[in-house]
Amino acid sequence: MTLDCRLYLITPPALTDLADFGRQLARALDGGDVAALQIRLKDAPDYLVAAAVDVLAPIAQARDVAVILNDRPDLAARLPVDGVHVGQSDMSCRDARKLMGDRMVGVTCHDSRHLAMEAAEAGADYVAFGAFFPTSTKDAPTRAEPDILTIWQETMETPCVAIGGITVENASGLATAGADFLAVSAGVWSHAQGPDAAVAALNAAIAEGLAARK
Repeated sequence: MTLDCRLYLITPPALTDLADFGRQLARALDGGDVAALQIRLKDAPDYLVAAAVDVLAPIAQARDVAVILNDRPDLAARLPVDGVHVGQSDMSCRDARKLMGDRMVGVTCHDSRHLAMEAAEAGADYVAFGAFFPTSTKDAPTRAEPDILTIWQETMETPCVAIGGITVENASGLATAGADFLAVSAGVWSHAQGPDAAVAALNAAIAEGLAARK
């Protein structure tokens, strides 16, 4: 958390070929600065999640990229990951913290500063706001406005993640608004020039947004 805003990658919702995606991940991470990778495989059986961690975590961690498992603190506590991300319908932040110890716990807070403050008080390492833009990656129940990032940045110390439909074209405004991290999935994996080009372009957009913040 040394930079003002960094990339937070999220895997596609399904990984049919782990070896091939591992190559795509390495390519993406070699494209520029990335803070974290969230392994998000909704409804996948435990053995597939564990297999994904086995393949992907070494690729990310070798590049100093934190590996976060989505939704499953019970599983994350037993796997070589750096943290877990929980939603409002998953295990509570306090209970996740008990399982994870000193490892990271992030919490989805939708468009609610109230939920985010509760998560921060419960010991969350970061809170996630969104969706900021239309997204096909997940069914987003809320739409957040960029000013929630500005208000949060001005009043709270817990880092905030912006998520939902973020692409090269719209990333800079969220960096300007105050996001500490931009969570991106399809905006990287579906980029026409490849994931490395997407990461490079997103980092350039972040730099542009940070320059406007100052």
